[in-house]
Amino acid sequence: MKGKFSLLTMKNFLNIREIKQLPKNSEFETMGLVSKFIRRKDRNDNPFWEITVSDSSGDIDGKVWQASGWRNTQGGDDFPIDPDNCGLKFEGASVKIHGNIAEFREQVQYNFTEISYLDQNDYPPKMFTRHSPVKAEILEELFMHLIAEISHEPLRNFVEAVFFKHGLWEKFKIWPAAVTLHHAYTGGLLEHSVSVAIGARDMAEHYETFTIPVNIDLIIAGSLLHDIGKLEAYSVNPAPQVTISGSAIEHIALGYGMFRRFAEIEGLDEDIAKALGHIIVSHHGKREYGSPVLPITPEAFIVSAADNVDFSLNYWKSQMDALNSDTDVTDYLPAIDRRLWRGINPA
Repeated sequence: MKGKFSLLTMKNFLNIREIKQLPKNSEFETMGLVSKFIRRKDRNDNPFWEITVSDSSGDIDGKVWQASGWRNTQGGDDFPIDPDNCGLKFEGASVKIHGNIAEFREQVQYNFTEISYLDQNDYPPKMFTRHSPVKAEILEELFMHLIAEISHEPLRNFVEAVFFKHGLWEKFKIWPAAVTLHHAYTGGLLEHSVSVAIGARDMAEHYETFTIPVNIDLIIAGSLLHDIGKLEAYSVNPAPQVTISGSAIEHIALGYGMFRRFAEIEGLDEDIAKALGHIIVSHHGKREYGSPVLPITPEAFIVSAADNVDFSLNYWKSQMDALNSDTDVTDYLPAIDRRLWRGINPA
């Protein structure tokens, strides 16, 4: 081991979840993967950085001010560096962080006061990547069962062709579903898609009981296909990143384009293609949430609702995991325009 910080000393560092449970005015040290690295300037033209650091327990967004220290600890060395002129790429790299917890405009703010670039051989970035909490083999088995549940043979064959004949599966099963907010980890896209499909299928069966005509085959197929555009909207480096296509076109439009190409190649019935395509382009439910159109069929209503519930519950869980144990309500969360409450104990 050449690095100054041996793996044995990692037990002295807090993980991201533990840091988020600390009270304000606390100091902390951690190690993690830089998943976002943006240089900005304040109103006085002084540089500062917005950095997101991730580990297997979560993500933390921090500010790095001009007075903060930057160091290179590769190969057993330890010397100060200028992040703008050191030749090191911080995004996607492993770092050690020293920081403190402050309050700004009644919100918690994490300030990173020292950032050390670690030896990437001793601390490979993949050791800090997050994974779905559900075992991969379980998710894969559920996915296969869901496809097998599609009783309409041409539709089942089409879904199988999209994922296996056209080679999406190997990427799909390890891809994240987002960069932040929900399922932003290895296997997140598969987990989210399976969860949406099961929730939407069960909801459809419920409403069939109440005489609402619902095509469950379309529900399952649409749920499994609704986010395929994320395969082009995101990349992994090794943390989730937004691609240029993801920024410029976004995953719904990308996914619809992919779907239409596959539908034409496979000769999918045009009425089925319209119904499936509508599910894909409407699944965010509202135009302000990114949907080009609003849901107008029972299947689209149900998939959109299941998608929103799965997003909301995954985001709620991540916030509760990070919430201090003696606190029951989060700070205001701009991403979902509300605070979140822990609620009562399910027991």
